[in-house]
Amino acid sequence: MDHLLVVNAGSSSIKFRIYAVLPGDRLDLDLKGAFDGIGAHPHLFADDDHGRRVEDDAFTAGQVPTVAAALDRLDDWLLERLGGERPVAVGHRVVHGGPDFANPVPVDDAVIAKLEALVPLAPLHQPNNLLPIRIIRDRLPGVPQVACFDTAFHRGHPDVADRFALPEALYREGVRRYGFHGLSYEFIAHRLAEIAPDLAKGRVVACHLGAGASACAMVDGRSVESTMGFTALDGLPMATRTGQLDPGVVLYLVQAKGLGAAAIERLLYRESGLLGLSGVSADMRDLEASREPGAVLAIDYFVHRIVREIGALAAAMQGLDGIVFTAGIGENSAALRARVMERLAWLGLVADPAANARRDTVVSAAGSRVQALVVPTDEEFMIARHTLATLRAMAPAG
Repeated sequence: MDHLLVVNAGSSSIKFRIYAVLPGDRLDLDLKGAFDGIGAHPHLFADDDHGRRVEDDAFTAGQVPTVAAALDRLDDWLLERLGGERPVAVGHRVVHGGPDFANPVPVDDAVIAKLEALVPLAPLHQPNNLLPIRIIRDRLPGVPQVACFDTAFHRGHPDVADRFALPEALYREGVRRYGFHGLSYEFIAHRLAEIAPDLAKGRVVACHLGAGASACAMVDGRSVESTMGFTALDGLPMATRTGQLDPGVVLYLVQAKGLGAAAIERLLYRESGLLGLSGVSADMRDLEASREPGAVLAIDYFVHRIVREIGALAAAMQGLDGIVFTAGIGENSAALRARVMERLAWLGLVADPAANARRDTVVSAAGSRVQALVVPTDEEFMIARHTLATLRAMAPAG
């Protein structure tokens, strides 16, 4: 039986899945897992298709100091798990596709070169997305690899949502609003069509709230506006990223504080957001458990920005039929969902506190004019679908 491998690599973790390809190109999840804590407390774990734990190994930091070292161990383990058989293809999440990539593409040297040029636009993600591609090319030559982009879902935006008020020459060079978390939003659109088809055809704001956070306006399942722009810094505050920032602040940091590009990048990407506001933690669970004033401020600010962006996206769509909470915070923090829904009562959203506490799919009350749902995201499934479709398109005719 043919299998697909999906790899979603970050700075200190690698999420992976193996899908069996069934007749009719149906995808059946065979294995899911992750290698997390790389370089600190490395931990490899995996569950089979019934949710049973089939691997649970801890390592010292010295044994698995880097993502590359983790990939070496993971590759050996996966090949053993597949009985020595190679996957028929490997799909990867790549955060930034730039102006050249509006759809998933087979990976070759030219594609890699273009994606490497985008590293400055996604320094936390792009290098780690590309590393597994290189390693797998060396270890599994001949196995097709497919790059699937977080920016692709947003490529149909109208010009007014796609541009900055900058000279045309910069737009032609690729300085434009791309939007991110597209694989997550694409899955939400796909899932809404199954569980709430009427809502899926309407005007929805999906809120991807995790260590990275953004919101996306969707009309009839298509992205029309997003809070993220040229880079994954824009919009909502995140675990360690600023979110929306007056560009004059960057000029001030250069001119008055004497900071260089590297120091500013570190500040904006790694030292700001919930961590910078709270001085306590970048993790929402820690903040919700803390009584420190900074933690309270960070949560208040996060809620304020979410509500503000939902209002702006609703205005862009000229109305709002529903909101969707997804990703780590969105799916798991009932307290944060309750605060956001309370602040949206003026739009006609009436929360159901009991349903919200249970994390039901629908967390708004019956009769609420604006619906609120909790929908777990599944970026890896979308990557698998795109990878299989790309693989089939690569096959010679006849």
